[in-house]
Amino acid sequence: MHRLIFAAAAALVLAGAPAFARAETVAIVGGMVYPVSGPRIPGGTVIVQNGRIAAVGSGIAIPANARRIDARGKIVTPGFINVGTQLGLVELGGEVSTRDTGARGVVNAGFRPWDGFNSQSAYIAATRNDGITTVGIVPGGGFVSGQTALFDLDRGTAHEMLRKAPTAITVTLNAGRGGGGFDDETAGEPNTAGNEIDAAPASKGQAFGDLRALLDDTRFYAAHRKSYDNATMRGLGASREALEAMIPVVQGRLPLIIDADRLDDIDTAIRFGHDQHIRVIISGGAEAWMLAPRLAAAHVPVITGAMNNIPESFDKLHQRQENAGLLRRAGVEVALIGNAGGGDEDQFNVRNVRYEAGNAVSYGMSHDDALRAVTLGPATIFGVGDRVGSLQAGHDANIVVWSGDPFEFSTVAEHVFVRGHEIIEKSRQDLLIDRYRKLPRTNNGP
Repeated sequence: MHRLIFAAAAALVLAGAPAFARAETVAIVGGMVYPVSGPRIPGGTVIVQNGRIAAVGSGIAIPANARRIDARGKIVTPGFINVGTQLGLVELGGEVSTRDTGARGVVNAGFRPWDGFNSQSAYIAATRNDGITTVGIVPGGGFVSGQTALFDLDRGTAHEMLRKAPTAITVTLNAGRGGGGFDDETAGEPNTAGNEIDAAPASKGQAFGDLRALLDDTRFYAAHRKSYDNATMRGLGASREALEAMIPVVQGRLPLIIDADRLDDIDTAIRFGHDQHIRVIISGGAEAWMLAPRLAAAHVPVITGAMNNIPESFDKLHQRQENAGLLRRAGVEVALIGNAGGGDEDQFNVRNVRYEAGNAVSYGMSHDDALRAVTLGPATIFGVGDRVGSLQAGHDANIVVWSGDPFEFSTVAEHVFVRGHEIIEKSRQDLLIDRYRKLPRTNNGP
């Protein structure tokens, strides 16, 4: 059975595999241009040259060799960004051989999921065809799950698609309590590296204590590498690989993503970041709206969704769909991701992030803020806002021309550019529709 599934999937992917195209000079003319970094431009023009945006504005001279795209009556935005995905890490959820989401152990700060990214995933085309041009991949499992990374959904190998790595290190407070993204199969198991932190924390209080000890050990290790190499120092609570990966965190160069939903857990995370002099990002943040002014004052971004208001646990009793709008109104940098709870918004339905944005608008977030939350917001949070997330001269040309408002269900992405390439590729769904659009005639019917 597995062979049949794999063969069918491979046939569909190969059938839709397009030829690689070179970047060209393009003029997108006459559309309502949303730069995100500035006011919208009615009847605007975007010039793309050599994979980058050469000019954005109105009344711009169009190069003689440019291919023109008539965008009159359409909307032009930066390519959307979804930073809460496992795209390229999971192909078939029920087939363990296609899952590359985690490392076995408790403190996996050195885990680099991008080394296992599948550039030929059948889900990439469907995601890109709906206007998502950059994704963040997030590891799962363990207390300190590993490092995150950003990929542009261009054609090429995983290395060629990689935008930035690492972008953060993730921590799950509920690791030993059956919550968050933790893989219960590893709960309480000894860390294979022989670390002192050899089991997932049994409580959130212990989680913050273990995290504090890990940061202290990282600072100690960084100052005593020679003694570590000579085996003349005290034991440390994590492997050398994990400690090396944590050094940029304690130096303030790499943020720590803390998966927290409850009011007091978020409050503790804010205080923890301040006391430890580290950068913190809140993920989940179901009750973050209750601390919106404090999060803004502490410059702590929040990664959250807007589709679900049903408490799934006691940590989310005050979850509400106005969360993202209230946070942004208070000045918090917000990145929207899926939180519908369907189990596939981080894989098969990565593209649905635009509906999260539309739902956020329905619950009080301004349209401009929602657009920022799927473009420049996540780009800024993860340090790539100078390259993607807005339409500015010199930025990489990740651009989408929409048939209408991108947050509406009926809108389609008519042109998708990634790094200056317009990519037109049938997704797996498109191929299946083509295959079964006209069914063969049978003796039982027409």
